[in-house]
Amino acid sequence: MKIKNNILKLGLLSLTTLTLSGCSDFLELEPLDVIVLEKFWNEEGDVEDIVKGCYSAMQEQVVIDRMMAWGEFRSDNIAGGTNVDNDINLSNIFKENINASNAYTSWGEFYDIINRCNTVLYYAPRVAEKDPYYTESELNATRAEVTAIRELMYFYLIRAFHNVPYTTQPYLDDTQNMDQPALPFNDVLDSLILNLESVKDYAVKKYPVTKTYYQRGRITREAIHAMLSEMYLWKGDYQKAVQYADLVIQNKLDEFEERERERSMSTAKLIDGFPLIDDRPTTGNTYGEAYNAIFGRGNSTESIFELVYWNSNTALENKGVAIRYGNSKTYPGYVKASDFVGGDVKDATFEVFRDQYDTRYYENMHASGSSFGINKYATQTVLVTPASNAVNASYGSLWPENYCHANWIIYRLSDVMLMKAEALTEMINESDSTEMGKAYNDTLASQVMTIVNAVNKRSSCSSSYKEIERPETKRDLQNLVMTERQRELMFEGKRWFDLVRRSLRENSTSYLTQMASRKATANTGASSKLSRIDAIFWPYNIDELKVNSSLVQNPAFGSGENNSYEHTGK
Repeated sequence: MKIKNNILKLGLLSLTTLTLSGCSDFLELEPLDVIVLEKFWNEEGDVEDIVKGCYSAMQEQVVIDRMMAWGEFRSDNIAGGTNVDNDINLSNIFKENINASNAYTSWGEFYDIINRCNTVLYYAPRVAEKDPYYTESELNATRAEVTAIRELMYFYLIRAFHNVPYTTQPYLDDTQNMDQPALPFNDVLDSLILNLESVKDYAVKKYPVTKTYYQRGRITREAIHAMLSEMYLWKGDYQKAVQYADLVIQNKLDEFEERERERSMSTAKLIDGFPLIDDRPTTGNTYGEAYNAIFGRGNSTESIFELVYWNSNTALENKGVAIRYGNSKTYPGYVKASDFVGGDVKDATFEVFRDQYDTRYYENMHASGSSFGINKYATQTVLVTPASNAVNASYGSLWPENYCHANWIIYRLSDVMLMKAEALTEMINESDSTEMGKAYNDTLASQVMTIVNAVNKRSSCSSSYKEIERPETKRDLQNLVMTERQRELMFEGKRWFDLVRRSLRENSTSYLTQMASRKATANTGASSKLSRIDAIFWPYNIDELKVNSSLVQNPAFGSGENNSYEHTGK
């Protein structure tokens, strides 16, 4: 783990400043080892400034790039786009030609954020002793917030690299030993869960309505519940995954009912009991409201936690989306929808999308010459209009090259609903042939189908929607949930992680390689390269191996210095 103490920048801008004024200057502090307490860590505002700096650090392009690359780019969803060969590191990802020199294997920015959080956790109690206005409840809320940010960064790291160095201690000076061995995936995951469980009840439940962007743009108790649901899903504790998913869903229902009470003439409605934004129009025959609310305007009622980019040309822009997915000058960007996904409805193969009436197909991507560019996040508005035997789509403006202000969503309601569906599916025990067992399995499967159909239905522009029929086997139900997650969360940095999670659960990469090999021919040979569990993770960057003598390279990548894979074993 490499922390650059002497150049560590602690962002001292509030989230409000970042989103309202768009200022992007940072206060360059002295090295942490020479900061004296009486000079900086004196009052609650000092702590708050550093906390908000953690959010601004997560918004930086290098972090968004890795959230995209680690969670999506190796999947069947995405292929190389316009001038991708100009970025040889990116081009090699699509060829499964990854080695330790690939820039996307660097993790320094994630550890910098982790160290900021550890530093806050170290100094905040000392500040509380000095500042009488920094109450115990406020201190505990700070602890919960930065613990969650830290654990989120570690969660990205273990899903990408499997075993990683882990510490909860801040690096305050260059004399500290920074050689840390990588701890096992399960040990780190258990620590993340334990830490979140210990602070969840102290987190802010809801910010005041006057703080417009805080409710979705900062960690709340609901965001921690979403994180715990997903972490328990990876751990294989499906009861707990369902428990925390239910807390999120109930909170969204409570918010829905509160909004309903405040309206005298409300047109809002539930979709099969879930407070999802309906893509269907209340009047007329043009669809796209869910896309425009969630990805266009942002901070929607479905959002749980997203990185907020204020829509102002003087504000920090989302360069990750603008460069990778595309902009008004270059579209597609460096990446595009894979030929397999792009042609799914156009060629009527329907291996991903159920039929031509799924509005998400048109919202997620649109044709650009012979390719399908990624529309999600890059385009501000979409209108989908069903006609006789056809569906037409029109698109608003792509974000300008240097002024993309699309929020990057970490968690939203339909994601958590489908986490619950996955957990419920895994709880089915087909070997239990007792009447009670069969009844229980039937109840679980029915709950799964209710969720899947609700998510699917809200994005259908068919005049006669037919519910998805329940598969007969658990395996087919697993595949159905995975496919619904793919079409619902496409291009959101989720797909590869979903495939990795399934591979770990089954102790086999068979399903992952089957899916990954479906995309463009540039990925030829992926099946053989990904046949080993270790190979579905990333190699440690060569620079990390040089500075951390305790770090041992992922065995699937040999020495990591070339493009070879080891093919011994599974």
